[in-house]
Amino acid sequence: MAWLGNLKIVARDERSVTPQSEDFSAWYNDVVFRAELVDRGPVRGSMVIRPYGYRIWELLQADLDGRIKATGHQNAYFPLLIPQSYMEREAEHIEGFAPELFTVTHAGGKELEEPLVIRPTSETIIGEMMAKWINSHRDLPLLLNQWANVLRWELRPRMFLRTSEFLWQEGHTAHTTAADAIAETMLALGFYQDLAVDTAAMATGPGEKTPGERFAGAERTFTLEGMMRDGRALQAGTSHFMGTNFAAAFGITYTSESGTAELCHTTSWGMTTRMIGALIMTHGDDKGLVLPPALAPHQVVIVPIGRGDQGETTLSAATELAATLRRAGIRTHVDDRPQLSPGFKFNDWEMRGVPIRLELGPRDLAAGTTLMSRRLNYRQPDAGKEAIPLDAAPDLLAAELAAFQALLARRAGDFRDDHTAVVNSWPEFTAAVTVGWALALHCGDQACEDEIKAETTATARCIPLAGEPEQGPCIRCGKPSAYGKRLIFARAY
Repeated sequence: MAWLGNLKIVARDERSVTPQSEDFSAWYNDVVFRAELVDRGPVRGSMVIRPYGYRIWELLQADLDGRIKATGHQNAYFPLLIPQSYMEREAEHIEGFAPELFTVTHAGGKELEEPLVIRPTSETIIGEMMAKWINSHRDLPLLLNQWANVLRWELRPRMFLRTSEFLWQEGHTAHTTAADAIAETMLALGFYQDLAVDTAAMATGPGEKTPGERFAGAERTFTLEGMMRDGRALQAGTSHFMGTNFAAAFGITYTSESGTAELCHTTSWGMTTRMIGALIMTHGDDKGLVLPPALAPHQVVIVPIGRGDQGETTLSAATELAATLRRAGIRTHVDDRPQLSPGFKFNDWEMRGVPIRLELGPRDLAAGTTLMSRRLNYRQPDAGKEAIPLDAAPDLLAAELAAFQALLARRAGDFRDDHTAVVNSWPEFTAAVTVGWALALHCGDQACEDEIKAETTATARCIPLAGEPEQGPCIRCGKPSAYGKRLIFARAY
C-alpha cells in the first residue's frame, strides 16, 4: 500500500485474482493464467496447455478412456485433413459447420485440385471408412473412439471454453437397428454423467436438446449441462443419434440375415478440454482453483520448513513422507523450491487448487506430526490447520481426500439446487435466469425460443431426463407446452 497526497494506492499481489462477485469473467481469466494451466498461442484463438493443465486433461482422459474400453469400444485414429466433398455429402452437416471451417487450398507450393478441410469433427471421414469396413450384419455393432484435436474458427475465444483448436474424444458407432443405436447414445451420455459426477464432483442436468439446439445432421442430441458458480450452464458432453442420415450419405450398409441390403444406424458422441473450464468454474473461489482429488495433479503437497541444517532435515523427512504416500496411491509433491518463502508456497498451492497441503517443520518432526490444511472447508470456513501423526498419515489422508471429493460434490449440488427455480410467469423467468436456471414449460416453437434468447440471452439447455410429466402454458407465449415436462433454460457458455 502506498500514499500519494490524499490518494491511497493499493497494489494487488500479482498472483491474486479478481473476486468472482466483482467480475466472474475476469476471475476466470486470472485463474487459468495464474494457476499456469494455459498460455495464449501465437495464432488468434489458439491455446498452449501447460503441464499442470495438461495433467488434469490426462486424468480426465484416463478415466473416460477406461469407461469407453470397458464397454467394448476400440480406439483408432483418422486423418486430420478431410476432402471438402466429404463434408458436402450431408447437407445439414455442412450447413451447420460451414462458418467454422479451416480450409487448406495450397500444398507443396501448388493449388490443390480439391480443397481440404481441417477436421472440425470426424463423422464424414469415419463414415467413409465405415462404408468400406462394414459388409454383413456380423460386422456390427462397430464401436470406435478417437482421441484427437479439432479446429473450428472461433470469433470470441476463451481459454478451454471456446478456442479454435481444442482436444477431445469422439466416439462413432454403427448398429443394425435404431433401438440399438439409441441405447448406445444413452450409454455414451452415461459415460459423461458418471465422469462429471463421480470424478469431477460436478452438479449436472442431463437431458435432450430441443430441435433448434441439435447437432447438425443428428436426429436426436442428448447433453450434459453443468451449473457454474455464476449460475450459467456449460455443456460438458454431448451424444447424438444420427439415425440413417450419415449412412445414406456415405453408403454405410450391411447385408441382413435375410440377405437384403440395409442402412446402418449411427451415433457420435464427444467430450472436450472445455471440461477443464467446467472444473474451474464449478469449484473455484476467490483464492483460485479448487480441484477434486480425483483430478488433482497433486492431491497432497508437502512444504518443508526450515533453513540450513534444519531445512535439510525437514526436506529429507518430506521426501520420505512423499514416498510413503505415493506407495499408498496418493499423488504427492514436495515443494523444495529454496528461493521461495513458505508463505508464497502456501498461496501458490492454494491458487493451484491442491486439495491438501502439509507443513513439515522442525517442531512437527520432533512431535512426530505434520500440519494439514484443507483447500476448502465447506460450512466450516474458520477451520484451521490440524496436526496429524506421521505414522498414520497414509490412512488419514486417504480418508481426508475421499471426504474432500464428497464435500465438493455436495457443495456443487447445493449450489445448483439453490440457484434453480421452478417458474410459471415471465417475470419469474427473467429473474431466475439472471442468477441461475429456470425450469419452465415451453411450446416447442423455434420462433418463441428465439424470442426468449433475444430478450434474456437464455436458451433451452435441455429437456431433462428426470422430472415429472407436466402440461401447461408456455412461459413466453402462453400456447400449450409441447414436451410433456419442464425444460432447463439458462444463460450458457
